[in-house]
Amino acid sequence: MSAEVAGLERDLCSTAVSERGIMKAAVCISPGKFDIRDMPVPSPGEDQVLVELEGCGVCGSNLPLWEGRPWFSYPLEAGAPGHEGWGRVSEMGGGVKGVKKGDRVAFLSGHAFAQYDIVNEDSLVVLPPELDGVPFPGEPLGCVMNIFNRSGISEGQTVAVIGIGFVGALITSLAAKRGARVISISRRKFALDTARRFGAQETVSMGNNHDVITQVKKITGDGLCDRVIEATGYQRSLDIAGEIVNEGGKLVIAGYHQDGLRTVNMQVWNWKGIDVINAHERQNRRYVEGMRQAVEAITRGELEPSSLYTHIYPLEELSSAFEALRSRPDGFVKALVTL
Repeated sequence: MSAEVAGLERDLCSTAVSERGIMKAAVCISPGKFDIRDMPVPSPGEDQVLVELEGCGVCGSNLPLWEGRPWFSYPLEAGAPGHEGWGRVSEMGGGVKGVKKGDRVAFLSGHAFAQYDIVNEDSLVVLPPELDGVPFPGEPLGCVMNIFNRSGISEGQTVAVIGIGFVGALITSLAAKRGARVISISRRKFALDTARRFGAQETVSMGNNHDVITQVKKITGDGLCDRVIEATGYQRSLDIAGEIVNEGGKLVIAGYHQDGLRTVNMQVWNWKGIDVINAHERQNRRYVEGMRQAVEAITRGELEPSSLYTHIYPLEELSSAFEALRSRPDGFVKALVTL
């Protein structure tokens, strides 16, 4: 390539950047380290929109990526691994029909730790005016609705929720409002207090497994639980869940188990004849439908997550947000990054 041609390409690139502008984006350059960099604002393609971010949730499933594992490569792409974003449509590509400029949306993507993100039209939901100014990390809210739907909880059942974080607290609330008797199990006093506030009739501190199982048996008169929602992603929660679900009940795995193999007591599972439900969706349409249901539930006042957004950070302090997620200081439930 001649110097003249190379210079022309640089000039064209600079012109494109100046026309579209630049944005701030977080780049994870190594475990535990984010840089904030200037990047060109991306351009939406066919059936895509450009969203100007208001904020993005920080997901526990991304902790291993932030902490570092041998199988991850760094640096990550700009904006990754943010996938709980919401904001306003800034620009539309060709073929977009169901959304217009200025619409406030929640969406699925993988680069939402940035001022702008590109989103496929079929991966977003439009937020109604009633939710203007309200944070809306759509992906975890949609997961809550999908987990609840897969659980088949009904009035009069006894439901145990193991792990009272963002998802566990909201599942507790939905189950209680459905008329179930909810037993919430967690290791932090603050989390158990939150569970009570969200409708749990009983709470059990996550001590050793034997003590937890004994307390649940005492609470239920040895009847155990019709539904057990495991929402931690750890081995010991699976162990407890298998022991406290009753015969013919359902064990719903909502925790994200990503750090290795798990063992189960198949003899107990077989003997009890339980249904085991992996409540993780992979079809895009199921995620989006869950997000739509969350919009409706929040608008009707059936789902009230606002008090669970306990720690708010600017984009420049994204590393601090992940550190809070890792260490879970007293009072922590859910971290959001605002832009």
